Order: sequence, then C-alpha cells, then structure tokens
Amino acid sequence: MKYQLVIFDMDGTILYTLKDLELALNHSLEQTGYPGRTLEEVRRFVGNGIRKLIERSVPDTTSPDEVDRILAVFNEYYAKHCSDHTEVYDGILPLLRNLRAKGIKTAVVSNKADYGVQELCGQYFDGLFDYAVGEREGVRKKPAPDSVNEVLSFLQIAREAAVYVGDSEVDVRTARNAGLDCIAVDWGFRDREVLEAEGATVIVSDCAALEKLLSGD
Repeated sequence: MKYQLVIFDMDGTILYTLKDLELALNHSLEQTGYPGRTLEEVRRFVGNGIRKLIERSVPDTTSPDEVDRILAVFNEYYAKHCSDHTEVYDGILPLLRNLRAKGIKTAVVSNKADYGVQELCGQYFDGLFDYAVGEREGVRKKPAPDSVNEVLSFLQIAREAAVYVGDSEVDVRTARNAGLDCIAVDWGFRDREVLEAEGATVIVSDCAALEKLLSGD
C-alpha cells in the first residue's frame, strides 16, 4: 500500500461547488450595494477562503469593516444554500469507498468555512471521511500547513505515509509546506497550466488514474 492517508481539498476536487459560491457571493454583493461577479470571475477568485473571495470581488479601497459586513451576509445565505447546485464529481464516491475498503484513511482539509465543510461532508460523504476540517478562527488557512498537521496528529499517520490531493495552486503549496506528496487534479477550478506553473509534477484527469496512484496498484 503506497499511502495510509489521503487528504483531499473540497471545492473543485471532490465537489463542484462553484455555482452555489457564485450565487452566495452575488446575493451578498447585491444586498450590500455592489455589482455582481460572473461565474468565471468567481472561479478565479476562490481558493483562499470566503473573506478573500469577497476582497477580490469588491474595490481595493473597501474597508475591512465593510468586508466584514458583506461576509456576514454571505455566511447567513450560504449556510442555508450551500448545496442547492453542488454535485459530487464523477467517480469520487466509488474512489472513497475503494480506498477505505483497502484500509486507507481519508480526510478533508479545505479553506471553505468549517460550517460548510461539515454540512457538505455530512450530506454527500456520510461516513467516508475520518476527519474533516475547514477554515476556523485562529487557525491559519492553506497554504499554511496547520490543518494538515492537525489531521496527521489526530489520525496518528506519519507525514511520509500521507498525500494531499487538490485542484489549485493553493493545494500544491499546502502540500509543499506540509512536506507531503501532492497529486493535482485538473477537473476543478484551475487550468492545468496553473498547476504546472506552481510546480505540480503529478496531475491526473480522472478518478481511475487517481485511485491507481493512491492505492499503489
């Protein structure tokens, strides 16, 4: 067995969440007097947490207090609508079941707000992850390695026996900062060229190829 633990990003890796993020963002912008953003713009803006998504969507001169106001509207809306249009990517559920059947542990580390991570994991992946964690107050977001280190400690897995799977440059940096192997997927929110430019050396395009690498078959 090649790995004992596989840590997954959430948005753009195991779940297509972009439409719900776009709708929540545009609701919060409309309610606070700002113009909306396109789906393509949101795709480029996501990856570093909700606050950064909002900061990238409003004028550079917007004050931190104003960002807080927009963020509060976003969180209230997204907590109720985080799964309206969200879907599991093809092949992810069988992949997770197969990994677990082989005794491989699975986890999620995301920059999505923790309430969203817990809700979506419970709704789409009940019982398929040993640990799941999102953005929380007082814990550095990815690409800082803090949450990855938390998972390794909780599950008592050595760093060299774990791998991080994600779809963005943030995920490649996270794996590097945590000292983990990295497998990038190109079906998410970043183009393959972005992953390559960040230094990703292993990139897959489907779950069959991903499972082969993860299980060592």
